[in-house]
Amino acid sequence: MSFLNDDFLLTTGTARRLYHDHAAGQPIIDYHCHLDPKEIYEDKPFRSLTEAWLAGDHYKWRLMRANGIPEELITGDAPDYDKFLAWARTLPLAVGNPLYSWTHLELRRFFGIDELLSERTAPDIWERANALLATDAFRRRSLIKRSQVRVICTTDDPADSLEFHRLLREEESEFSVYPTFRPDKALNIHAEGFASWIGRLEQASGAAVGSYAELVQALRARVGFFHEQGCRLSDHALDTLAYGEAGPEELERIFAKGIRDEQLEESEKTAYRTALLLELIAMYEAQGWTMQLHIHASRNNNTPMGRRFGPDTGFDAIQDGPLAAALSRLLDRAETSSGLPRTILYSLNPNDYPALLALMGCFQKDVPGKMQLGSGWWYNDTREGMRRQLTLLADHGLLGRFVGMLTDSRSFLSYTRHEYFRRVLCELLGEYAARGEAPDDAETLGALVRDISYGNAARYFGFGEG
Repeated sequence: MSFLNDDFLLTTGTARRLYHDHAAGQPIIDYHCHLDPKEIYEDKPFRSLTEAWLAGDHYKWRLMRANGIPEELITGDAPDYDKFLAWARTLPLAVGNPLYSWTHLELRRFFGIDELLSERTAPDIWERANALLATDAFRRRSLIKRSQVRVICTTDDPADSLEFHRLLREEESEFSVYPTFRPDKALNIHAEGFASWIGRLEQASGAAVGSYAELVQALRARVGFFHEQGCRLSDHALDTLAYGEAGPEELERIFAKGIRDEQLEESEKTAYRTALLLELIAMYEAQGWTMQLHIHASRNNNTPMGRRFGPDTGFDAIQDGPLAAALSRLLDRAETSSGLPRTILYSLNPNDYPALLALMGCFQKDVPGKMQLGSGWWYNDTREGMRRQLTLLADHGLLGRFVGMLTDSRSFLSYTRHEYFRRVLCELLGEYAARGEAPDDAETLGALVRDISYGNAARYFGFGEG
């Protein structure tokens, strides 16, 4: 089989039929990403392939560092072409890494370039791609439309104005851009800048936030505002998960310490985060939102590099701490008090999947697929990582209710990841059929593929009938 031909990853006839007849033509709902709504609205042309491909992409940065590329050619002030050449030198060594396939998929699907990227082919690819990027057909919105994207959900702070979401809603008819409510800065009372963020929240909500009770009220107001702007999802980065309880007076005392930037005990941080998260969960349930919990990332492991470049620059890893007991208590308390909203649980540690799936089954109720095991995230959005997530979901739940893939990306060229995922899905189902574990039936498996590719997400999030 030739590299990235029409049937790559599709190792059986069933897989090929499922992909080409049922998956390939489905639109995309990208329900979790990190695109900037201002960038989408302004729709400026890319300066170069380096800006489109390498800017902000810590996946590529990590591989370049592993290849000994100087930081000047990764995140520094080197010319765009020099940075591109550094990536071109690195990529041929990355066979087997999904970035090897993704990079060449993006070259083929967006630019019509079939050549393998290397230091030898880089000059020609640079010229051809940049010539296309200078045209209107390669502006940001055009790339979204060409990828058949129907919905984009960005990641937004409660204090954001959502100005560009509103402008896009007034102007853009071919796809929708919705905000996602991500209140990490409200929960991270111990983090540097908490007090100044409270000031931003006051300005956004138009109300004083001098107490814990006022914080809850301000966040409730922002949830209402986000809902008016089309938001239907929340998201949380819960790198570690602990459970604790505190009464109203204790919560007020902890909040006052946080505002004054005083040292907090671990028990105080835990009690505050638990209480506020439960308040937020009740708000999400009242609005009919979906809650996403991203668990077990280990952030900023390299202190010198973290100080130099800041967060989200390639120095995060996988957390392997305890999870099930605290999450069980959190979900049970929420179900007992307010009821749980639709919930998607992601873990960066795939060893957590069996525990998450078993726990999810305790809280399924009323809504089809209410509790979801999130797609292979970050270090797990490889072929093997996707297959592991899909296989365990099939083993312990309803694969046919899965809401499918997301990009989790800052790049406008990342939509080929949906193609990659759909091929992996069809590959797996084809293997089931070949072993007699599933019927080799186009109607049964085709409906499953269409739903996982698009229809389930459309119905689950309320973005259309699917």
